[in-house]
Amino acid sequence: MKNNRSTRMAAILLTVAAAFGGTAPLPAHAEGISANQQASTAPVITILPIDRAAILAGQKLDFRVEITGIESKEPLQVLINGKDAGQYFGKKPVITHTTANSTEYTIRDISFKKPERISVKASANHKKKTLTKTVNYEVYQAIGNGKKAKNVVLMVGDGMSSNIRTAARVVSKGINEGKFKGWLEMENMDSMGMVTTSGMDSIVTDSANSASAYATGHKTAVNAEGVYPDNTADPLDDPKVENIIELLKRTRGMSTGLVTTADITDATPAAMTVHTRSRYESEFIAKSFLDPLHRPDVLLGGGREWFLPASDGGKRKDQTNLIDAYKKQGYSYVTNAKELNKTSANGKLLGLFRPSNMNVYFDREYTQPNNPDIVGTYNDQPTLMEMTSKALDVLDNNKNGFFLMVEGASIDKQAHTMDMERVIWDTIEFDQTVGLVKEYVRKHPETLVIVTADHGHSMTLNGTFSVKDAAGKKGDELRELIGTYADSKFPTYKDADGDGFPDKPDSDWKLAIGWGNHPDHNEDYMTNPKPVSPTIQDPNVTDKSWYIANPDKDPNGVHYNGNLPHDEGQEVHTFDDVPINASGPGASFFSGYMDNTEVFRKMMTALQLDPVKEKVKK
Repeated sequence: MKNNRSTRMAAILLTVAAAFGGTAPLPAHAEGISANQQASTAPVITILPIDRAAILAGQKLDFRVEITGIESKEPLQVLINGKDAGQYFGKKPVITHTTANSTEYTIRDISFKKPERISVKASANHKKKTLTKTVNYEVYQAIGNGKKAKNVVLMVGDGMSSNIRTAARVVSKGINEGKFKGWLEMENMDSMGMVTTSGMDSIVTDSANSASAYATGHKTAVNAEGVYPDNTADPLDDPKVENIIELLKRTRGMSTGLVTTADITDATPAAMTVHTRSRYESEFIAKSFLDPLHRPDVLLGGGREWFLPASDGGKRKDQTNLIDAYKKQGYSYVTNAKELNKTSANGKLLGLFRPSNMNVYFDREYTQPNNPDIVGTYNDQPTLMEMTSKALDVLDNNKNGFFLMVEGASIDKQAHTMDMERVIWDTIEFDQTVGLVKEYVRKHPETLVIVTADHGHSMTLNGTFSVKDAAGKKGDELRELIGTYADSKFPTYKDADGDGFPDKPDSDWKLAIGWGNHPDHNEDYMTNPKPVSPTIQDPNVTDKSWYIANPDKDPNGVHYNGNLPHDEGQEVHTFDDVPINASGPGASFFSGYMDNTEVFRKMMTALQLDPVKEKVKK
């Protein structure tokens, strides 16, 4: 997943530190502390959770107050609704001093017991003045009306903005005389709304903090999962917020599962169950999945390298064979589609189908016979439909119900490289998986299914392109073949075998798409038989990242000058609102506009979950 410059620097520092057996401090602005705050001598008080947080009554979390910029160790006074915080929670706070001019006040593993408005006031003395900060929370109960959901399937098309949905509908269903010949499965659902996507530290999110909002109901920062960012360098000590998998296992003993076409330790699946300030802690994440407090019963995707030691073809520096550890916990283990479809796993299933991210649908199912080097020896990877079907079979055995997260991950990853066909083909695969889950819901009406994205991408639908006239033309001449207004002919994609995918991606008239944000690149509007990066590092610039158009991608295409900083080598996320659809009990909650944290709240309300009263009997 592509992130901003400070995020990349944070990842580099962590990688360098790991090579020397340590942990590097993240840049201040990647820690949740702005560079201005770090450089300033003015004291700053931070309260976590942040202002306007909505907190489920009974949900466990860590409470923390930080003050920086005070050299003397002035005591912090923290009041909750006018009462000392330690007395309010019945726990003594831990006071620390991360630096010479900071004080931290932490109470871990607390919860608010009843629905009410909460006011938190923190104060400290500084130069004969009293500094104060106040934040307010809403503590709520998940009280629903109507039928209670027993199961929840959350389906995330990563980066799947509304324009990407539209493109998939055009290509898969067709359009004639202005009317579409059909709707996507995700568009034929009971309710529809729109979701905002920004995180607490940035208007443009990444997949870690946006998925964390869905998993916890709380905002967080870029790269963070299940935590609020604190002022320490350690990515594993930040204040935690109980996530959906932990909650459902603790309160109801529900089964849980994660299915993705990405590395299983990637941002979206990991955010459903782990706690880390850095999404790049893949070794920790793979091991954390085994923790009984938040252990998914089904894990299906890529990422085998994080489960094996380096001596066995993996990347684990601790030399642990986690696959053996999972087997000892009763997991059935599969490595390809044949094994997946044959397994009779009952309760626990681990499927790892590639060392890293799985190949995209276009290359797994369409170009593979002609390009065997793309998928290599991994020529029997399951589809997202097959993985989801098996996950439902396994999870369905729990009388207490289940939660399943299904991610179409490479919609996003291919949007970053501006590869139209690979974006759309993965979107169609995701949509067909939605249809499969809807069929399950018809047979199991106690199941709520939700379909949404975590953030947007800037793909635009500019019209159509005349493939027949493109022969022999190059460069700016190709721009003249894009039809606008009355010249934007209807696309001529054909699907003779009825599988929902065009028989030929380069039809006579195909979609002409653009990108709202992009680096320098060349574009000839035709399908790339193999994935190819739009940019390369400028060979004449050796002291910093500076990307130019890849001369090996569409060399005769139109050259587009980038509108992003030169150190961005790919298209990046947008902060567009994204659609959300739902069917099943509680679907009506998902209509209208909502903040991304409200998706968690609405799932809890559909389940009518009460963590204060509900607890699994042991």
